[in-house]
Amino acid sequence: MTTLSTSRPAVSTPQGCTNLKLRQLSRAVTRHYDAYVAPLGLKNTQYSLLSHVVKLGPLRPGDLARRMRLEASTLTRNLQPLLAQGWLTLGPGDDARSRLVDATEAGRAKRAEAQRAWKQAQIALNERLGAERVAALHMLIDDCLERLDGTGDDSDE
Repeated sequence: MTTLSTSRPAVSTPQGCTNLKLRQLSRAVTRHYDAYVAPLGLKNTQYSLLSHVVKLGPLRPGDLARRMRLEASTLTRNLQPLLAQGWLTLGPGDDARSRLVDATEAGRAKRAEAQRAWKQAQIALNERLGAERVAALHMLIDDCLERLDGTGDDSDE
C-alpha cells in the first residue's frame, strides 16, 4: 500500500463523494490565495480573469470563456467588476455583432502587482503542502481534465 502522507494510507477504492472532496479542497485553496490578493482589491477569480486577458487579449468573450472553462454567464458576471474598475475594456470586435475584451494600462499594472502577491501565495502553499505533493496534484488534475473533457490544456495563472 502506498501513501502520500504518514497520516492517511492510500486506498484502492474511492471513499466518499469526489465532488464534495474537490469542492472542499477548492474552497480551502481559494481562501489561501484570496488572503494574498484581497489587500490589492481583487478576488482570486478576478486575478485569474485579468491574467488571462492580459496574456491572451484582445479576444472575444466566448473565446475567453472557453479558454477559462467558464460558462458565458459566469464570465459576463465576473467581467463586470473589472470593467467597472477600469482594468478591462469591452470594445468593438471584427464586425457589428462581436466584442473584444482587452486589458487597460491600469489593468496591466494591477495584474503585475497582483502577480507578485500570487507568487507569494504559491510559494506559501508549496511550503505548507510540500512542493512534491503540489506537483503530483497538478499532474493528477491535468490527467483527470484530459480524461474528462479531452483538452487538459490550461494556461498558468
